[in-house]
Amino acid sequence: MSDLLLELFCEEIPARMQRRAAEDLKSMVTNALVDAGLVYEGAKAFSTPRRLALQVAGLPARSPETREERKGPRVGAPEKALEGFLRGAGLSSIEEAKIVSDPKKGDFYVAVIEKPGREATEVISEIVADTVRKFPWPKSMRWGAASREAGSLRWVRPLHSILCTFGPETEEPEVIAVDIEGVASGNTTRGHRFLAPDTFEVRRFDDYMPKLEKAKVVLDADRRKDIIAHDARDRALALGLELVEDEGLLEEIAGLVEWPVVLVGSFDEAFLEVPDEVIRATIRANQKCFVMKDPATGRLTNRFVLVSNLEATDGGKTIIAGNEKVIRARLSDAKFFWDTDLKTKLQDNVAKLSSIVFHEKLGTQAERVTRLEALSAAIAPVVGADADKARRAAHLAKADLVSHMVYEFPEVQGLMGRYYATRQGEDPAVANAIEQHYKPQGPSDEVPSDPVAIAVALADKQDLLTGFWAIDEKPTGSKDPYALRRAALGVIRIVLTNGLRLPLLKVFAKARPDFAEAGDLLSFFADRLKVHLREDGARHDLIDAVFSLEGQDDLLMIVKRVEALGHFLETEDGASLLAGTKRATNILRIEEKKFNKTYSGKPHADHLVEQAEIDLAAAVDAARAEAEQAVRREDFAAAMTALAKLRAPVDRFFEDILVNADDMTVRENRLKLLNEIREATMTVADFSRIEG
Repeated sequence: MSDLLLELFCEEIPARMQRRAAEDLKSMVTNALVDAGLVYEGAKAFSTPRRLALQVAGLPARSPETREERKGPRVGAPEKALEGFLRGAGLSSIEEAKIVSDPKKGDFYVAVIEKPGREATEVISEIVADTVRKFPWPKSMRWGAASREAGSLRWVRPLHSILCTFGPETEEPEVIAVDIEGVASGNTTRGHRFLAPDTFEVRRFDDYMPKLEKAKVVLDADRRKDIIAHDARDRALALGLELVEDEGLLEEIAGLVEWPVVLVGSFDEAFLEVPDEVIRATIRANQKCFVMKDPATGRLTNRFVLVSNLEATDGGKTIIAGNEKVIRARLSDAKFFWDTDLKTKLQDNVAKLSSIVFHEKLGTQAERVTRLEALSAAIAPVVGADADKARRAAHLAKADLVSHMVYEFPEVQGLMGRYYATRQGEDPAVANAIEQHYKPQGPSDEVPSDPVAIAVALADKQDLLTGFWAIDEKPTGSKDPYALRRAALGVIRIVLTNGLRLPLLKVFAKARPDFAEAGDLLSFFADRLKVHLREDGARHDLIDAVFSLEGQDDLLMIVKRVEALGHFLETEDGASLLAGTKRATNILRIEEKKFNKTYSGKPHADHLVEQAEIDLAAAVDAARAEAEQAVRREDFAAAMTALAKLRAPVDRFFEDILVNADDMTVRENRLKLLNEIREATMTVADFSRIEG
């Protein structure tokens, strides 16, 4: 068995594209190998700023011979059918096919397609060339003289070389010939651009990685991340400080360097007057640096961590000085924005929101604020918040959007509003709500817990959802430009985390009195609830079964019903009752369709002739009444217990009774009794929507 080593060496690949590109390279090559009959033992892809690399281990030297019999049309079939068959089978005439007789289906043509095995090197050469030409970069470019020609090679950045070797461990590997517009394959690569720029030969992966390391290139992105993280933490610890962890920044930096060297710089302590979040955003966005905090206070210090791609002869002093100069300039701007914004009252900013269009069909930010004020005040009593404070928080919630700081750093919107509101003497609950009303913005983001913040956060998300539903701008497929799925999940998390009783339909009506899409939006919430509860193991069909009941818009009660229903169905009584109810529903559906009528209404006692149906009628009445009482007091476990009493009489009914009796009066009465079973279970859920 042989190993393949492939490296595509080019100018700097954007950090955000590297991991995906490595995985794309792996999947494209290995899928093509398997399709060609070259099954492998293992594969691993790597990326650095200047290269994509792939190792595929355990490949055979040749692809196997294959023989396929492809069935075609019947003898005497139309000419077009025969032509299609010949084209698909690769035959030049129908005489090349054989005729097979089938006692039942008659004579038909069969094409025998035999493919000889091929040398792996030949197959790999074609796969590599095809992969490079069809590589799915998010953005790519042409370069050089060939760029003027249509169909010329596109790559993320100019491609310089292709390393492609193949062979078993015991032999000298072979260079697989690949030539793409003058870029020919070989067995050489280069190291670090500045520290080891010369070319060197590579035989196979076992010497490729250590030779790269000697040439100041760490091939594995995860190892580069580990080096950066550990060195940065050690540097912070040596100063008695703590590194502010940032996984996204760490991933990005690992894609910017091939040989990470961690250094520490500092800035003037006077800049610490600026909020920590702004300092971090400034240093992160402009210089891709980490910040440090004092573990005793939790506040940022005037030290930062930078990662160089060089081992400088002066120990990094010049690199540090250059970063300090840029950071000083950026922090000077941030401090100017901060000082300037503090001179303007948030209240005075509200009027400026009329110049910002939120959406052409939904008006300006000022108009949206007016809606948020009314909706926040309406939601406030439901969530235990002070209505006046909720209205005030909503009034100021978007005021920081016109501040200098948020214009420069959009990611600190809300947060800056809280800082400004606090400095300007607003109620603490109001200031907190200004920041928190955007939350949660993702599955790991915190959920507002203060009642005023909850009221404004719910209002913000419900206005967003009802607004875009009203103008028919709903999410489609993977497209969700207004983050409406996130908004719905935010509502769900706020409600469930805080144990809130929030009737969604009433909130929709408060948000938009003329709202005509309530049912569709409620279904959207059902879908989002399934996503949210999936991690807890909740079944989507149980959510459907509860949501489908009329008026079910209380998320907290829906979840409690789903939990109780799930526990019930795990019992023998629950599983048996589900089966019986489904049987009853199926019989009803058939009969209702057959006679185009429904069988609602109480069964007539005089027409109950068998003991099993008499007992079932009594049991249904008792169980339904008991279940309805339990549901009214929101004791869903008790409601399930009441329904469990139906198991035995339902089982006995189906054992002893023929539903479709010859006597039509008896028959209709028994169908009404089946409807009673269905109606009784509908007190807790629509059993017809439950799988199993």
